[in-house]
Amino acid sequence: MNKSFLNIFFVLFSLILLTSCSSNEDEFANSGEETFYDAAVNSLDVSNWPRAIDILQQLEAQFPFGTYAAQAQLELVYAYYRNSEPEAARTTADRFIRLYPDNANIDYAYYMKGMSFYSEDGRILGRYLPTDPSKRDPGKARESFADFSQLLSLYPNSPYAPDARARMIYLRNLLAAYEIHVAEFYIQRQAYLSALNRARFVVENYQSTPAVPRALEIMVETYLRLGLNDLADNSLAILKQNHPASPTLDAEGNFIVSTQITDPSFLYSMSFGLVGSNKKDTPLAPTRRPTRTDTPYLFELPVLEEKRSWLNIITFGALGNPGTTATSTP
Repeated sequence: MNKSFLNIFFVLFSLILLTSCSSNEDEFANSGEETFYDAAVNSLDVSNWPRAIDILQQLEAQFPFGTYAAQAQLELVYAYYRNSEPEAARTTADRFIRLYPDNANIDYAYYMKGMSFYSEDGRILGRYLPTDPSKRDPGKARESFADFSQLLSLYPNSPYAPDARARMIYLRNLLAAYEIHVAEFYIQRQAYLSALNRARFVVENYQSTPAVPRALEIMVETYLRLGLNDLADNSLAILKQNHPASPTLDAEGNFIVSTQITDPSFLYSMSFGLVGSNKKDTPLAPTRRPTRTDTPYLFELPVLEEKRSWLNIITFGALGNPGTTATSTP
């Protein structure tokens, strides 16, 4: 019974596809190039992107060297972009640049190359979920930044240049924020040298971005943890001078080193962050600075009193925090 139903369904579906294809062919049978182009433009005007793509593809196939060939490719780039097909939009823009390098609208092709990847995150996730794009793979953002940069380099007076510059500022801030997230991840894993390299990269390559103050804070902290006193003092002096309101500086201007790492408890993970905590006190960093910069930094373990969790009690010690106590050492 089920098999026969599926057979009938596939037959009907095939008939619908065949009818659709035949209707499209009948609609443009013996039509000229202008008829194809006008129909595609009409579809673009009413935001019927799939139909516009289909017509423009037919136009390109039947009149590859026609009067509307170049313009049709540009319209196809836009249709792919609006239909959320960034890879196809980018590929078509590249083909246009290769085939029509002297076209008056070549700057638009470069601009749409950058736009195709620029809006990808927003179209798929950002529109519906409260996501942070700086915490995702920055590969597309880097390509988009490079495309906009190429546009500004080749056509600085293009009408699309001002918009490209504004988008590059956003992408630059995004890439800098990504480096900070990676550096903080390394700190949580006690990979201080890797965290330091990421933070230093932000300071050297993404100057004037909002991520620079945090990068300087990470540099001070990682230098402290690595025992590089002079370098820590230099970074701290820069931080004080340029960002005196940093939350890592106390009232006297001393640097406050974090003594917590992310360590989600079982209860926190199972409740998706609604119950429990993802912070754990840990003696990872020196809690006070020495009086002289030529002495090693002292690692002082704070006194920790952790009570036994109720989850550990009701599970007879199988789950939860059993409770620990740490003593302070000089």
